[in-house]
Amino acid sequence: MRELTWLIGLAFGSVLSVQAQTVQVAAVGSLREVVVSGSRSEQDPDELPMSIDVIRSQDIESQQIQDIRDLAKDLPNVSVKRAPARFGMASGNTGRDGNAGFNIRGLDGNRVLLLTDGIRMPRSYVFSANAFGRDYFDIGLVKRVEVVRGPASVLYGSDGVAGLVNFITYEPSDFLTASKTFGGRVSASASSDDNGVGLGATLAGRANEVAEWLIGVNASRADGLKNMGTNDAPNLTRTKPNPETDRGNSLLGKLVLRPNADQKHVLTFEHVEKKVDYNLLSAVAAAATASTSVLASTANTDMQRDRLTWDARYQLGAAWADSLQTVLSYQASASREAATEDRNTAADRARDTSYDEDTWQLGLQANKTLRLGSDTAHKLTYGVDYVRSTVKTLQTGVTPPAGETFPLKRFPDTVESSAALYLQDEVMHGNWSITPGVRLDRFSIDASQDGFSGTAVSMSDSAVSPKLGLLYRTSPQWSVFGNMAAGFRAPNAGQVNAFFENVTQFYKTIPNPNLKPEKSQNFEIGTRGRLDALTLDVAAFTGRFKDLIEDSVQVGGAGTAANPTVFQSINVGNARISGFEVKGNWDWGRVAGGQLTTPFTYGMARGKDSDTGKPLDSIDPAKLRLGVQYATGAWDLRLDLAHHAAKKQGDTNAALFVTPAATTLDLGGQWRIQKDLRLNVAVTNLTDKKYWNWSDVRSATAAQVAVIDAFSQPGRSLKVSLVAEF
Repeated sequence: MRELTWLIGLAFGSVLSVQAQTVQVAAVGSLREVVVSGSRSEQDPDELPMSIDVIRSQDIESQQIQDIRDLAKDLPNVSVKRAPARFGMASGNTGRDGNAGFNIRGLDGNRVLLLTDGIRMPRSYVFSANAFGRDYFDIGLVKRVEVVRGPASVLYGSDGVAGLVNFITYEPSDFLTASKTFGGRVSASASSDDNGVGLGATLAGRANEVAEWLIGVNASRADGLKNMGTNDAPNLTRTKPNPETDRGNSLLGKLVLRPNADQKHVLTFEHVEKKVDYNLLSAVAAAATASTSVLASTANTDMQRDRLTWDARYQLGAAWADSLQTVLSYQASASREAATEDRNTAADRARDTSYDEDTWQLGLQANKTLRLGSDTAHKLTYGVDYVRSTVKTLQTGVTPPAGETFPLKRFPDTVESSAALYLQDEVMHGNWSITPGVRLDRFSIDASQDGFSGTAVSMSDSAVSPKLGLLYRTSPQWSVFGNMAAGFRAPNAGQVNAFFENVTQFYKTIPNPNLKPEKSQNFEIGTRGRLDALTLDVAAFTGRFKDLIEDSVQVGGAGTAANPTVFQSINVGNARISGFEVKGNWDWGRVAGGQLTTPFTYGMARGKDSDTGKPLDSIDPAKLRLGVQYATGAWDLRLDLAHHAAKKQGDTNAALFVTPAATTLDLGGQWRIQKDLRLNVAVTNLTDKKYWNWSDVRSATAAQVAVIDAFSQPGRSLKVSLVAEF
């Protein structure tokens, strides 16, 4: 209670200090944006009793956001791990997963739910030396990104323990006005931090009053992300990036049909493909003194995702529903890594590893507004979700380790399915909004014995996820909110059925059919101010997490032939994470014919294992971003300061390297050459500062600490993009 009291005092103390200042009130009637992720229906984000970030298309363009790593840069308590590609063919997984995925308020991996247009994205998969990340996105196809902080399971089910990120793709109407029947845009970009270039084009048209269409294509090429390392040696002492070639291609096609004023049907096809070729110089031995010394090693990865979605909206005006949405989607994703190793006199080796997810998703959602009297209304959202995924992995190759044979499956072919019912009621009464909700999920894991050398087990379980949100509008300019929300994450196929046995080294991994879902319960309070000179969001949060699953935990054995070491995924413990976030913008008004503003964000979190008292290594250090932007009708210029706090040794669980504090500067601007032609230029890390992101080094081994410069961020670099609309 004392910790929660501190959070409440911090949040509202910040508000009161701002309210005491004399600030002009914002003009009434300004155009408000809407989001869909917070309530599964279009709503003003200021009316939601939760923290939500919106990254708009103009932000993506002007800030030259090219991938999910760029996307998280300005968000407090949000980050994306991007370790350098320093791995061996069969040992170490550092950098194999590229942009691994999002960390929200100290939790990452599959504990963050990722969506595209509300459709679930593939999960990450890590086992031993293999690691497949979650960067199945092309930002060039995306018009808006919504980040919901805190558990989201009441509306979206499993994996929404820490929050969700929803990528909203373009529609034809984004390029067509009422009188415009054809439009689109083309873009070109270049970046020096990875020697990258990109080209994109989107065309949209209106065939008649019923049909609209859109086609978008993007292509990109790049080298590996640069760092501040200087050692170019072609062996394990190297600190410069390994030679790397990245290629990306994507396609978005949409057909929008409006048979009448009460119906809208959207058919979407999306294809995203990313390929990377590596020359793994850092895996080469400094001196070939042993028969197994590596003389050369290469690898290539291929990630692709194809999605076909039918999304239909109906205006019913019925007693049971004002509107109905039906969604049917099929998605096929495939990740593959092939690697080779040329050894001194020992036999050369090769590995070819794949991880595939094929998913069907069905959703039915109804919305109904009931008005009771003159100042009370209920906005009901209810529906059913069904998801069915077929998950497979396979490894083949040449010269397997002693005691192993190819081909092998790390876990059996598995069908994961879930069915859910959910209900949310937003009760609006005067200046109050009260939003209770509940979701019931039933999930199962059905494993096939075919081709699997272990004993495949199946399991099923259920979860109930409640929530309660409160919003009070203290004035037209200020509101306060609070919410309690529960989340859960069901164990996946690899955690339940991971199996691996090496009979000559006397160790094995065994299934665990008794795994329980991970659970979270989050409390959050905050306030919002919307004034003419100031926009301000302050939120404080504390969360409890139970039955966290840890993979490859030693549960028995002595490493002998008679008693081999046994590893297993198990529920290991509980955790608590607390922190706060501040974000906003101060408008200084007109200066010399232009508008001067100061955007700012700050986030800080602390977390520990509730059973052992040890800190959680997944918590990022505090980060402050403070900007100065000057904008005119023809151009704008922005300077951003980013201060990364040091990671203290006492805040880690015996990490071998802790990141020092660092302050960097970024300078960017946009020149609107013509009404529909814009040039964007940015210089990042203006002072060429050497620094590290904690997420990239938190698991560094002693060997990696010896070459820690290889994990540093890029130095001074340039980004340029040209965008033309028509």
